[in-house]
Amino acid sequence: MNMKRFNRQLFIVMLLFGGSPAAFAGTGDIAAGIKGGTLGIGGEVTVGVLPGINFRTGYQAFNYSGDSRRSDIDYDYKLKLKNIPLLVDWQPLPITGFRITAGAMINNTKVDATGKAQGTYDIGGTTYSAAEIGTLTGKIDFNSFAPYAGIGWGNAVNSHFPLTFSCDIGVLFQGTPRVSLAATGPIASDPTFQAELAEEKASIKDKTDGFRYYPVVSFGVSYKF
Repeated sequence: MNMKRFNRQLFIVMLLFGGSPAAFAGTGDIAAGIKGGTLGIGGEVTVGVLPGINFRTGYQAFNYSGDSRRSDIDYDYKLKLKNIPLLVDWQPLPITGFRITAGAMINNTKVDATGKAQGTYDIGGTTYSAAEIGTLTGKIDFNSFAPYAGIGWGNAVNSHFPLTFSCDIGVLFQGTPRVSLAATGPIASDPTFQAELAEEKASIKDKTDGFRYYPVVSFGVSYKF
């Protein structure tokens, strides 16, 4: 998903729901709050749709930079989490606050990586010089629309108190990671090198396959209007 499209979707969602508290003020059917967890940090709006049924949306994001070693190559990487949840909560026993949640997230999670400067690179079992490789760059991303299922506690729009604390535990099914890897040096267009680079991508993909099931744990606090 490109950034312009993501920003447009975010604007529409926040316009529809983030700007609604004034229209619902005093009804007890809407709440807004903040939350943080494995999907990042951001805001959330909860709307009561039917008794025991709520809709939630918002925006969460987080950036993290680090380094990693894959197949004898050192990489600097940046993890970027950006998502818009579109979730429905069912509260079978509203008084308990327990909820079952299903829905999806507009998911823009990705990892950008750059190979650190080194004398030689071992790619696909062949050693190449830094001059041949140039700059080695990689990217990992996932499905832009990812189903979600989970459980949680807290009903922001059915509380006797203005403030409600909540938590969510679930899984984001973001699909098999897509891995790209490219070099800028003179060897980049060589067919043999491309075949070995494909082996390197396959190795990285195997090691990141587990992230197609992304664990979600988050905590939040909401204020009821």
